[in-house]
Amino acid sequence: MFWNKEKKEENNGMQGSDLTIVNYLTDGLLVFDKNNRLFLLNPQAKKILDVEDKDVLGKSTLEINRFERMEPLVKHLGAGLRECFREEVEAGENVILEVTTVHVKLRQERLSTLVILHDVTREKLADKLKSEFVTLAAHQLRTPISGIKWSLQTLLDGDLGKLTEKQEEVVKQAFITNNKVINLVNDLLNVAEIEEGRYLNKVVLSNLGEIILSVVEDHRKDLENKNLQVDFLKPEEQLPQVMLDIEKMKIAVTNILDNAIRYTPEGGKIIVSIEKGKKDIEVRIEDSGMGIPFNEQDKIFSKFFRSSNIRKIDTEGTGLGLYIVKNIIEAHEGKIWFESEEGKGTAFYFTVPIKKSFGEFLTSEFY
Repeated sequence: MFWNKEKKEENNGMQGSDLTIVNYLTDGLLVFDKNNRLFLLNPQAKKILDVEDKDVLGKSTLEINRFERMEPLVKHLGAGLRECFREEVEAGENVILEVTTVHVKLRQERLSTLVILHDVTREKLADKLKSEFVTLAAHQLRTPISGIKWSLQTLLDGDLGKLTEKQEEVVKQAFITNNKVINLVNDLLNVAEIEEGRYLNKVVLSNLGEIILSVVEDHRKDLENKNLQVDFLKPEEQLPQVMLDIEKMKIAVTNILDNAIRYTPEGGKIIVSIEKGKKDIEVRIEDSGMGIPFNEQDKIFSKFFRSSNIRKIDTEGTGLGLYIVKNIIEAHEGKIWFESEEGKGTAFYFTVPIKKSFGEFLTSEFY
C-alpha cells in the first residue's frame, strides 16, 4: 500500500521502501494525487515518455498534456484519469503502450491514481513483420496454386483426352488437396488483414437475409450429401437493409455453416433463423452436432484453436474459421456468442446493428 495516513500530507504516503521498489519496476509508473497532479514517475516512465522530473512533477494533467508522448496518454485517459485495463495507446512514432490505471481509495475517497505503462512496441513490431511476411507468402502462393487448380480442372473435364478410372481418381484427390491449400491461403490472408486493421473493404447497403439465404443455397449439395434437414426461418416483416461488407459477411456465415455441416452426423438438423430487433438484426445458426466440451468453450474464438473432440475425427482444420468470424462481426460493430452442449449440438448467434447513423438509408424505399 503506497498510502500512509500519518505521512500523507508530507509525501503523499510514499515510503522509502516503496520508492525503491518503484524505481526498479520494468514497467513505467506514474502516480497522481487526488487533484490529478503528478507527484511521482519512475525511471522507466521517464524513459518511455521522454520527460524529466523537473518538467512534469507537480503539474496537472492539463499542464503535462503539452509534452509529445504525454499528449496521447492524457487524451486517452481524460483529464480525470479514468480507470482502464491494458488499453492500447500510441504514444508517439514507434511507441505503443498498454495502459492500466488504478484509483487508490480510502473510505471511498480517491487518494491517488496509479498509471502503469507497459511498453509493447517490440511485440507489436514483431506482429506487424509477421503479418507482412504471411501476407507476402500467401499472395505469392495464391497464383501458382490457382494455376494448378485450373490445370487439374482441365484434366477432369476431359479437355485433354479421357482419363482412365485410376487417373481420374488420382486427379480428383489432387484437386481436393489443392482446394484445401487455397482455403488455407485465403484464411491466412484474412488473418493478416485483421491484424493489420484493414479488414472491411467495401461497406454498402445490403440485405442480410438475402446474403444468408445465398450461402445456404451454395451449401445445398453438401446438405443433401449428408441428408441434413435445414430450416430457414425468416421474420414475417421485411428486414431493413444495413451497411455490410458483403464479401466478408458471406465468409462469416459460410464458416459457421461449414462447421455445422461438417460436425453434424448424417440425418441431423440445422436451423438458420433471422430476427429483427429494435436496434439490430440477430442471426442464429443451430446444429444437432457434436457440441463443444464445456471446459474448452472459453477458447473457441482463439486463433488456431480446435476442440479436442473435433481433433479426434478431423485432423485437417486450421482453427482459424471462428477467429475470422468473430473479427468480421465485431468489425461491423456487432456481437457474437454461442450456446453448446457436448453431444447435443451448438447454436451460434450474431447481431448486426441498425445504427442511428444509418437512419438516412432506412426509409421505405429500402424495405
